[in-house]
Amino acid sequence: MRERTGTVVLLLSGPVLTAAYAALNYAALRTASGAQGAGPADRIVSGGLTSLGSDLWWIVRGVALVAGVATAGIAVVGLLLRRAARGRGALLVSSGVLILPYTLGLAAAVYNPVPRLAGFYDHPAFADALPPYQYVSALLLLVAALAQAVGMVRAHTAARRVSPPPR
Repeated sequence: MRERTGTVVLLLSGPVLTAAYAALNYAALRTASGAQGAGPADRIVSGGLTSLGSDLWWIVRGVALVAGVATAGIAVVGLLLRRAARGRGALLVSSGVLILPYTLGLAAAVYNPVPRLAGFYDHPAFADALPPYQYVSALLLLVAALAQAVGMVRAHTAARRVSPPPR
């Protein structure tokens, strides 16, 4: 029973950590928007974000959405993989297809477009005001990927132990 619970926790940690990535970046963008300055181009436009913070939030939200859809798909595949039935090969192939958007989301997060675009928009005060945790927030997506990979392996091996080999 404990093995099943651990597998489910590992599989569901992906969407949770992806949501944490988005929340952490939103908090960092709000902090940087508040400390950015008081010029006419720097005024708060919505949700505590400046226009630059709002633009950057769209990018972070896109990265989180791509990674979140992939993590949710992998979680569903892993949960379906736990059952002892035929069709596990197709499930494993579909999880392999989901790796592509997951990898793209992770690569975009590691690239960290937030400080780069702040420099591109010529707002060094915004980039300087980013909290240090924003720079390591991509590690949440990496941890999510590793946890889900372990969860998928555990789900697959548990299902293989239960079902007899095909003839």
